[in-house]
Amino acid sequence: MTRDHVPVHRRVDLGPAEALRLLGSVSLGRVVFTRHALPTVRPVNHVLDNGDIVIRTHEGTALTSHAEEASGPGVVVAYEADVIDPDTHLGWSVVVTGYARLVTDPAELARIRAMLRPWAPADGLDQAVRIHPELVAGVRLTDLTGRGGTVTALG
Repeated sequence: MTRDHVPVHRRVDLGPAEALRLLGSVSLGRVVFTRHALPTVRPVNHVLDNGDIVIRTHEGTALTSHAEEASGPGVVVAYEADVIDPDTHLGWSVVVTGYARLVTDPAELARIRAMLRPWAPADGLDQAVRIHPELVAGVRLTDLTGRGGTVTALG
């Protein structure tokens, strides 16, 4: 950045409730978990359910296996979703850190399957993982007048 450059954007930190509201306004995000001691990122679709993020997974995947084996509150994961206009660079981003647990109750699993349809055709998405948020951080990227903060989805 040069001395004469004047920023045209500003970053506004969001409270947890607003961040989760925005996350719930989109259906696609990225789950981050550990696989072989390294961070792994997978795009997934999600739904908010009673304040938790719920995703569908395949049986035997690394995340499903980790969540199934987890004791206590679950396995630590991060979840990120955003909508940022590629031309204006305005929008928002939300990152949630929390505990993931495999959904094992048959009635709950059936309910989740009915409300969360895969965004791409895939056989075997028979499992579901529930992520309970512990830390929620969000930012809105606006212009200096505050415009640009109403972006919720790209059209």
